Amino acid sequence: MMRLLASTVAAQSGLAFRITIKTTSSPSFCVPPSITAASRSSRSMCSSVPVAKERHLQIGSNSVHFVEAGDGDRAVILLPGALGTAWTDFKPQIEGLPALLPQYRVIAWDPPGYGKSRPPDKQFTVDFYERDAVAAGELMQQLGFRRYSIVGWSDGGITGLVLAAKQPERVEKLVVWGSNSYISDTEAKIYEGIRDVSKWSARMREPMEQVYGVDDFPKLWSAWVDGLLRIYHERKGDICSGKLKHIKAPTLVVHGAKDPMIIPDHVPYLLNNIKNTDLHVFPDGKHNIHLRYANEFNAIVAKFLLA
Repeated sequence: MMRLLASTVAAQSGLAFRITIKTTSSPSFCVPPSITAASRSSRSMCSSVPVAKERHLQIGSNSVHFVEAGDGDRAVILLPGALGTAWTDFKPQIEGLPALLPQYRVIAWDPPGYGKSRPPDKQFTVDFYERDAVAAGELMQQLGFRRYSIVGWSDGGITGLVLAAKQPERVEKLVVWGSNSYISDTEAKIYEGIRDVSKWSARMREPMEQVYGVDDFPKLWSAWVDGLLRIYHERKGDICSGKLKHIKAPTLVVHGAKDPMIIPDHVPYLLNNIKNTDLHVFPDGKHNIHLRYANEFNAIVAKFLLA
């Protein structure tokens, strides 16, 4: 689920330092079908790629749902955004990355308390990102992967940052986009402003209603807003900034230059506080660059993981 920050953020422009805008031509490979947020189909469109499998494993008090694609000896886990699931957030990656990464198993999960990893619903305590990071690490350990790479979007990117900092010896490489390590004063006001989902467009609201139900989605979303505001007040907005120095994995920050969902300051902050970090910018990209530019995005991720 994309982070729905107010469009006023889009008016903010420019990063704190000069960046190199890179462009990548996607190689020819099987093209995933267009993303449909409510889709639950796991059938690959590429005949050479194994059909994705859906499974559950018990992680703490949650029966965690996840999707597996590919049969390689190495692994990459895809971490979705706020209230997001494997299929709502990563359908083009589940269907496209195995062809580019034949030596990898691609794992995409529904975080505890989201999607098919319910009941129970998520409790948005001040440490919910840390708890998700622990659960993701436990999932990969139960699957037999001592080391693995992480690809995280928005909230999932935050979880990835926390996990890479908490277990640096286990994370091989890290890719994040649309993510932030702290909550600014401006963002705290924005979160409160987007609490009422009845004000959202049907296009943005209905996919989540199909996952959680018309009655339950507003409650869960409001609880998510409360969780972020709790971090803002109790931690002075620090989600994981103090942890970034512990990340050892080579890290790729991917950024949509027209992303209206995060303030621009987060990109240079990550680059300045994580060692061995690179940046790839989509000049016309917004928040959901992995969906809008799925083929190019997949190729960039595959190249980074294989390097």
